[in-house]
This record gives sequence, structure tokens and C-alpha cells, in this order.
Amino acid sequence: MDPLKNHNNLNNSSEIVALLNKTSSPLENTADLDPLIDYIGDAKYVLLGEASHGTHEYYTWRAKITQRLIKEKGFSFVGVEGDWPDCYRLNRYAKGYLNSGKDIFSVMNEFKRWPTWMWANWETAAFIDWLKVYNEDLSPDKRIGFYGLDVYSFRESMNSIIQYLEKNDPKALAVAKTAMKCFEPYGKDEGQTYARASSYVPELCEKEILHMLTEIIKNIPNYNHDPENVLSTEQNAFIARNAEKYYRAMIKRGSASWNIRDEHMVSTIERLMKFHGKEAKIIVWEHNTHIGDARATEMTSEGMVNVGQLVREQHLSDGVVAVGFGSYKGSVVAGREWGDSMRKIKVPEAVVGSWEHAFHLAGNGKNKLVLMNKIKDEKCLSTYIGHRAIGVVYNPEHERFGNYVPTLLPKRYDAFIFLDETNALHPIHIQPDGNQIPETYPFGM
Repeated sequence: MDPLKNHNNLNNSSEIVALLNKTSSPLENTADLDPLIDYIGDAKYVLLGEASHGTHEYYTWRAKITQRLIKEKGFSFVGVEGDWPDCYRLNRYAKGYLNSGKDIFSVMNEFKRWPTWMWANWETAAFIDWLKVYNEDLSPDKRIGFYGLDVYSFRESMNSIIQYLEKNDPKALAVAKTAMKCFEPYGKDEGQTYARASSYVPELCEKEILHMLTEIIKNIPNYNHDPENVLSTEQNAFIARNAEKYYRAMIKRGSASWNIRDEHMVSTIERLMKFHGKEAKIIVWEHNTHIGDARATEMTSEGMVNVGQLVREQHLSDGVVAVGFGSYKGSVVAGREWGDSMRKIKVPEAVVGSWEHAFHLAGNGKNKLVLMNKIKDEKCLSTYIGHRAIGVVYNPEHERFGNYVPTLLPKRYDAFIFLDETNALHPIHIQPDGNQIPETYPFGM
């Protein structure tokens, strides 16, 4: 099915182009973010998207927004679509913990799982270095954190758990080793192998993982010498539990595995907010497909929920602002298939009939910011329009049928940043471990 077939006449109408031109504001420098910062106000949850996992400008504009929110609005930490163990090392480095890495490159060098470029890039490195300097003027309990929200780190999380328990809890250590041993027959690519095996024996290692999680949670009050490491150990146990559920759901296809993943990310947000106290505020960096409300796309008809929808449903009274991103043309870092070498790929001009094409016409090739409260009630925007989404796997020759998500933009986001031409980000070149590739999920996001 062509996701743009039924929307061309609507999206190219002069009415929509004129509306976007009238309601959007120029976006050329950090000061042009003022309307967005004012709109965010006292919101406690700010979700910043991206239309790909390999675009320089998405990372740098998110960083600019984040820096302003930290300095001007007192935000407490950043949660990203990344693995907890890898991002926790960045967190320790940014907070200046002892033995947390001599420089940012040594910390980034620990990112081993494909796609390494998502976080092992110079754009992220620049932000973390900024955060480290900013934190130096704060007391240790007030320093701004950086955490991974994702569920894709079973083996690394189990190794972290065992290393922690070796020093702190011999009894729980024995339980963790039993759980780890249960997974040994499935090798380094345990996700796919375990998923296939679970179709014959549904429970497999579920009991062992649950026992480990229960034992760690029970003993948490005794783990008190480093509160953040205690949090990390607990989080790794939840990752192991939810990764095991995710593996079993993969074999069923459908929406189950997607929902487990996004529900895990939301539960991680909840855990981090509780850890940081009643006044905590979070900035989330994830793909548009996660932070934009699923109810404004056709995802909902497939039984899928996402971070944006769940956070809105649970915390609307605390203030939730979701900011989507998109671009008209440029280049991106991606692979042609799972595990492929990272490469710079040309992003063609957005197809006629898409949101990106409409913004291009409205902006005359200029970057724009639009707040959705200015257009959400317009009748001409009440029909689904294709919105481009590029994942870690990208083949532009097929993008019309695989990379446009039918979207009610004013309901999916609270604000939208349109960047007319974007460029590939700059990876720190690291050879990925091909055995650690996770299963894909819808749109490759």
C-alpha cells in the first residue's frame, strides 16, 4: 500500500502551505528556540525526537534545546534510546566519578553493539563533554545524568549484575549465575535462538530471571554505599527480565515485542524520576516513532503503543511536550541491512504528498519551528499525511513504500522542527560486534 496515495491533493493544497507559512517561525540559531522554551514552561517531561538515527542536525538541535532546558528550566537528566550499560558509563563520565574514563573517546570506545554510530558519534561526544563541564559547578547530588532507556542489552546487563553482586551479595550472585547459565546454550546471539526455542518451550529461563529480579529487589535496602550503582544494578535486573519477555514475544511477530520494548522504556523513565525526587524533570531523546503519540498514526490500528502515548496518558497533568523533527533532503548514516557497515547514504527530496514536502514549499527552503497549538484545530489537517521515518537500515530507492508513516502531525507532536537540508552525523569509527545485533522492529527505529 502506498501511504501517500490518498493524501497528495490534500497536502499540496495552497491552504496547507499558506497555513504552515503563516504559523511557523524561522529557526536559524539558538535564540530562535525561544517560542519553544516558553511553550515548554514548567512541563516535567520533554520528548525530543528525530526522523533518523544518523543525522547531524537532529543531534545538534536536540543538544541545543537540552542545554537551554538544563540551564533555564532546571531539568534533571536525559534519557535516550540507547543501552543502559553503555549510557551509564557516559553518565558516570559526565558526572566526574572516579575511574570513569580519561577522556570521552575512551568511554565511547566501549560501544560495541551494532549500530555503534547511534551514540558513539562526535555530536554526542560534544554534548557529554559540555555536560561534564557544566556538572563541575554543581554538588554531586545535583549533577545532570545521562541514561539509556532501552531493553537491548541482556548480556551486558547480566555481566554488570554479576560484577556488582560479586562485591556486594554472594547469595544473590549465585541466583544471577544460575540465570546466566540458563542462557548459555543459546550463544552470543541468544535473542534470536532463544526466541525460536521459546516457541517449543514457552517458559525456558523465565523462572530463573524472575528469581534473580526478586532477590535483587529484596536486598536493595542493604546496597547503600553508592546509590546510583544500586539503581544501575536494579535497572539491569529489569532489563534482563524484560529482554527475556521481548525474546519470547519476537517469535509471535505483531505488536507484542514493540509494546514490551516501549513499556520498558516508560517504566525506566518512572524509575529514574523516582530516583531523582519529586522535583525531577526529564528530557527524552528517541526516534519520532517512539516519542510521537502513536494514536496519531496507524500504529494504533495494529495494537501498538509507544513512549509518547504512554507518557501523555500517565503524566499529562505534570506537563508533557513532544517535539518531532523532519527534513526535506540531505544525507544520513545507516546500513543497507542489519549488521551492515555504516555508510553515508543520500536522502532524496521528500516525495510529493508528504509533510516534509509541504514544509519545504511553505518555508521556501528555510528551517522552521511550528507550535501545534497554532494549527491543531484546522480542518484542513484532519486527514493522515505521510511523514518520513528513517531507521538504522535504510534503502532510499524503496522509501516511498517503507519510510512514510501516515500521520496527524498536530496530534502526534506538540511542536515540530523542520530542517530543509540535513547532513550525516560523524561516527567515531568502531568495529561493531556482529553477534550482538538485536531483532528489528517496525520501521527499523
